Amino acid sequence: MTVLIAGAGPTGLTLGIELARRGIACRLLDKADGLFQGSRGKGLQPRTLEVFDDLGVLDAIRADGMPFPKFRLYSGTDVVWERALHEMLGLEAPKPSPDIPYPLPWLIPQWRTDEILRDRFEALGGKVEFGAEVTAVEQDDDGVRVTVDGSEVITGDYLVGTDGGRSAVRKLLGVGFEGETYETEQTLVGDVRVEGLQGTACHMMTHAGDVTKRFSVWNLPGSDYYQLVASVPSKEIPTLEDVQELLEERTGRTDIRLHDLRWISVYRINVRMVDRFRVGRVFLAGDAAHVHSSASGQGLNTSVQDAYNLGWKLAGVIQGAPDELLDSYEGERMPVAAQVLGLSSAMHARNFRPTTGPAPAIHQLDITYRGGPLATDDCPDPQQLQAGDRAPDGMLPDGTRLFDLFRGPHFTRLVFAGPIEGYDVEPGTHVLVRPDGYIAVISDNSDTVDRWLDRFGTDPVRTMQPVGRLVPSPG
Repeated sequence: MTVLIAGAGPTGLTLGIELARRGIACRLLDKADGLFQGSRGKGLQPRTLEVFDDLGVLDAIRADGMPFPKFRLYSGTDVVWERALHEMLGLEAPKPSPDIPYPLPWLIPQWRTDEILRDRFEALGGKVEFGAEVTAVEQDDDGVRVTVDGSEVITGDYLVGTDGGRSAVRKLLGVGFEGETYETEQTLVGDVRVEGLQGTACHMMTHAGDVTKRFSVWNLPGSDYYQLVASVPSKEIPTLEDVQELLEERTGRTDIRLHDLRWISVYRINVRMVDRFRVGRVFLAGDAAHVHSSASGQGLNTSVQDAYNLGWKLAGVIQGAPDELLDSYEGERMPVAAQVLGLSSAMHARNFRPTTGPAPAIHQLDITYRGGPLATDDCPDPQQLQAGDRAPDGMLPDGTRLFDLFRGPHFTRLVFAGPIEGYDVEPGTHVLVRPDGYIAVISDNSDTVDRWLDRFGTDPVRTMQPVGRLVPSPG
């Protein structure tokens, strides 16, 4: 059986990796001539770092990125203030802990993330087919037929549209994309070299310290380029000279020079999501399913986790699990998409200004599928950790990390002799961790876990039994 994937961005590449490492045949198509060359989605949230740990790409991501730099606000040439991201959000400084090993966002340009994911996909035997534009989609009970470039017909058992906010797959399906477009707001984003700035930061330059009227440039790790970001009145793509003029107009500075404009785009902010994530044998993921403001850095991260949620389910059904496992993709990810749209819209409206109320959580560690179609929790006295939650990391008495046990395409069955950090469970509790690192079952009855696995489990199961405390079982 074969899965067709339309779109070789972070979503499609993540999905390709998930399928390839399970031995599921897939064809990854993209209408472009090569990978995206811009820095656009440059921030990786802590939960995405955990996903990349599991996919085997975290070392490369960390080697070619850097911790988020501080935000530095200028008034002319004077620095008004400099603040770390957690200070901007009104939070305490996050620190690594046994249950959260990667608490800080990571900065890496999207083009490098794409390269790393592509290299991993190819190492698993995959190949991206560039110059392959999907122009028609048909399906029936037996499979999907995709027309490429108006002539070639490719057949598969399933199709996943990961082809961005202007998704051809979504349009061909006739799926609604409800929401709004901020007609009066356009954002300029590009990659450029900058002379005249010192230090590593998100340099927010203004004429008089007004953060809402700024021209920002971010240092990009592993590169002498910066990402530039500014609101603009026109939808026309500017020249380098236009961008230089905008910089001087916004900041009053002529000592900063821009050159070697590598990539530039002007886009209107859309806040939209589909009314369905599945139409028969066709699924939508990433920006093809939901788009929103870049404020709070949720887009690429949410997209990667769409693919991470869908990949093991597609493989499971291909390997014999019931079709309702695929229905759970929409049941779990649609509420998450709606939540992210609300968060990013609120952060966009905030626009770096101080605000009152609870600090926003952008790390995505608190995303949960509680009450969803796959969550089973029949403990008589539920604790803080519940089925549907992210399975925390933890440390075993022999120094083994739980994430080391979770890594790979399998379920992990934990039987606790007592609580450890992150797992406030009673002795004798069974916890079943899904291949995507979320908790499927919390129960004091092993039969509950067995029934769940009999119904949905096709990946191997790794079991950990208690000996005094949580330790590996022999063999």
